[in-house]
Amino acid sequence: MRASPSIAAVPLRVLIIMPLGVALGGGEDMLRQLLQEGRGLGVEWIVVFLRQGPLVDEIRALEVECHVIETGRFRELLRRASAIRRIAALARAVRADLCFGWMVAGQATAGPVAMLAGISNGWYQVGTPRPDLLDRFATLLPTRGVIALSRDGQDAQARLWPHRAVTLVYPGVALGALDATRALDPSSVRARLGLPLDRQVVGIVGRLQRWKGMHVFLDALAVLRRSRPAVHGVIVGGPHETEPRYGEELRAQARALGIGDAVTFAGFQPNAPEWMQAMDVVVHASDHEPFGIVVIEAMALGKPVVAGAEGGPAEIITDGRNGLLASYGDAAAVAAAVERFLAEPAFAARVGVAARARAQDFSAGAYAQRVVGAMRLMAGAGPYVAASGTPGA
Repeated sequence: MRASPSIAAVPLRVLIIMPLGVALGGGEDMLRQLLQEGRGLGVEWIVVFLRQGPLVDEIRALEVECHVIETGRFRELLRRASAIRRIAALARAVRADLCFGWMVAGQATAGPVAMLAGISNGWYQVGTPRPDLLDRFATLLPTRGVIALSRDGQDAQARLWPHRAVTLVYPGVALGALDATRALDPSSVRARLGLPLDRQVVGIVGRLQRWKGMHVFLDALAVLRRSRPAVHGVIVGGPHETEPRYGEELRAQARALGIGDAVTFAGFQPNAPEWMQAMDVVVHASDHEPFGIVVIEAMALGKPVVAGAEGGPAEIITDGRNGLLASYGDAAAVAAAVERFLAEPAFAARVGVAARARAQDFSAGAYAQRVVGAMRLMAGAGPYVAASGTPGA
């Protein structure tokens, strides 16, 4: 049968407004996953970056049309107004069906662009919204819908006025690449990374911001080393522009705790999964993490994970079954959970197997399909049907 004209094989043109040109965390990884896995789903992607940076070239390497139109700071009103007009002109020129804001800062520009260009608007709330000025402003802008990445974030967004339609789409990870990393021998990985071969290794991965809880990890490590003095800690993550001195504070904290020589500060590492593969236990100590892509990555590697009992990780992990949960800031609880994994290797192994099975629920392909489905609804488009009449996968 031929496809109905109402759902013909016409690509949906989506103009994504991305505020950052550098990868700082999960939000940028999610965009990469969408554009990589979203090929063949009936979408023509155009990305406008509001800041120049290496992420622009990374996205262009995926054969995605990219533009850089810098808006400057929020207080530079004339510059922002000029940039918004330029982006709106671009939206009309490429005949965009949807102007989509990536993160709350992206929506602050995408909303006005959509109004000026006369097209639909939607956005991805990749954090847990708070009633601050930026979240309120983004929510105030007319929109066809918001995507949230956890039930916790969905509920928080729904509490903001005016109430907008909120769709839950859990992020995904490239499970195939993690399977390849999992096949690596942990001992050989440790040797290559310069980590000790004769000690149990516990680590944490994330950008260096206080809410990510690296200081809690260090406190927990100090507690743990009272009974296991040979345990070695690893912190993988680079500085964040909003807290450039946090790394120095962590090093000073480690020295003050007497564990300065028992912690490897690895800095930013593009191969973070390999570092997790070298760990016996992976800790995720964030304060109310919106989701926790690192948690999924560690679980996909079959690692026993200790994560926060609030926010996204609590929606991923069933405590005692495929991981252990501990409240933010409770270093003693984090240390006790790590100790249980190290003291009970059979339990740690069972949890690792269950963790890997749970991670399969969060594939990058399924994530891309769900985001595209939500975008089509926001744009008022029907389901995509390929030229043969077969629905897009």
